[in-house]
Formats: sequence, structure tokens, C-alpha cells
Amino acid sequence: MFRIRLRLCLAVLRVSSVRMAEACAVSWRLTRYIFFAGTFVFLVCGSTACREQRAGNSTSTGSSTKSIENKGSDTLVNLALAWAEQYMKEHPEMRISVTGGGSGTGIASLMNHTVDIANASREMKAEEIREAQAHGITPVEFIVARDAIAVVANLSNPVNALTIKQISDIYTGKISNWREVGGEDRPIVLLSRESNSGTYVYVLENVVRRGDPKSKLLFSPDTLLMPSSEGISTEVRQNPNAIGYDGLGYVTPDQKVLAVAEDVHSPYVLPSISTVNDRSYPISRPLYMYSAGEPGGHVKAYLDWILGPGQMLVSKLGFVPLH
Repeated sequence: MFRIRLRLCLAVLRVSSVRMAEACAVSWRLTRYIFFAGTFVFLVCGSTACREQRAGNSTSTGSSTKSIENKGSDTLVNLALAWAEQYMKEHPEMRISVTGGGSGTGIASLMNHTVDIANASREMKAEEIREAQAHGITPVEFIVARDAIAVVANLSNPVNALTIKQISDIYTGKISNWREVGGEDRPIVLLSRESNSGTYVYVLENVVRRGDPKSKLLFSPDTLLMPSSEGISTEVRQNPNAIGYDGLGYVTPDQKVLAVAEDVHSPYVLPSISTVNDRSYPISRPLYMYSAGEPGGHVKAYLDWILGPGQMLVSKLGFVPLH
């Protein structure tokens, strides 16, 4: 009897153990299912939320910030920077990048579709316009200010004035000593901007060649080509024999500005805002910005501002405002 009861008890225990094991197995499978399901949901939701957040940030940035790339003339670069800084203060949503490099560099960048506005201290050449049109661009010209090109020398130089012809003869090498124009017996050191500069082109065509389209005169091979207006200023300050030229906005008090006359029968005139406006100073020119086709949107708004309220900054930078 005791043995029968013992067998029954063992049988009951085996059945209970099996059921408990089966229950534990079911419970473990259920726990694993819940864990992996929860992890999957978290990863999917988290990934979706991240994508939505990035998309939201991108849309917000794109819709709130507008940019303008502006490049070219070294003569214009300081004025263009002043315009950009003031405009961004008044329009915090704008980002305007301004770089120099010369008028030719800015025009080439416009042709290559890498800038919105090209700065130039000369008009675009006919061949540049044709090349731009070949790239699908019709340049639109804006005169944004006026400038005088100052002829500068060292403060110790006793020469105070030159005619256009004398300046031409100096830069072509026909006159090579300051004694020939009333100065001391010293060789003349010629300073010029590099050939990609609009100022270089303007001086070549209107001073060296004296406005004669048939002239083939060139700068003397002894001319030192300087990469920037600041380079000319530095050399003029340090070298008592130097002569250079620069935009009026870059002339500093530690340089001598020479008066210039059309010829020996004309008055010698110093460059200034008033002498540019009354056209008595003979070496003056417009300054330009070019857009790729008729500007629209924020580029048009910026150019309209430059031609309007932005003119208030022009004289502060040493240039001549349009109005």
C-alpha cells in the first residue's frame, strides 16, 4: 500500500514538473517576443522621429535664410563689405558673402554660375559678354558708385602735379627719371595693379593709351605688378622713388596725391568727391555690379537697397555716391 502511494506521489510530481517547465518555457518565449517587439517599435519610431526632426530643421533653415555670393573688384571690395554688413543688420535672414580677386575674377565667376553678383571697376568687354551668353547668361549692368583714380607718390617726393601725357610716358618707360618732370635725380619705380584688375585695364586704356582705341601702348616691362591696393600703398610709403595709382577710397594720409591735368593748358586738379561730380578731375570712372540676367527676389531687393539707402555709405568709404 505504501509503495502504491509512493508511486502515485512520484507520478504527480513528474506531471507538475513537466507542467512547470512548459509554463516557464511559454513565459520565456512570451518575454522574448515582448522585448524584441518593443525594441523594434522603439527603433522604428526613433528613426522616424529623427528623420522628421532633421527634415524639420532643414526646412526651417532653408526657408528662413537667404544667401548672396558677391565677388570681384578689389577696388569695390571694402565698399561691398560695408554694404553687406549694413544690409545683414537690417535683414537678419540674409547671408552675404563678399570676396575680391579682381574684376576679371568676378566676371569669370558670374559666367561659371558660382556667384550671384560680380563686382567690377570697369565695363564688361564685348568678348566677355559673348562668352557669358555662350554659357547661357545675359549680364545685366548696374552702376553702383563712382570713383577717382588717384596718382600717388612718396611724401618726400617734391613733384606735386603731372599731366595725363606725362603719366603715360612714365608708365610706358619713355620718362624714367623724376628729374624729367621737375623732381630729383632719381629713377622712377613703377607700381601697378595686376592685369586681372579692372583698375589696371582702366588705366591702360584711359591713361597709358589716353583713350585712343587704336593705341597699342603697354605698361613698361619694368612695372612692378602688385596683387592689391594695399600692396601699392605699402610700397609707396616705403619707397621714395615709387609712383602708383589707386582708387580714391584706398588713399591714406601717408601718401602724396598728385594733381592731374588733361594737358599743359588745363588746370591741375586733385581727386575728390566734388571734382568727380563736376567732372574737373580727368581720371574718374563708374563702378559696376553685374547680375546673371534680370535679378529677382532677394538679389533684386539687395541691389535696389544699394542704389537707394546704401548710397549713404559710399562717401564714408572715400567713393562718390550716385546722388
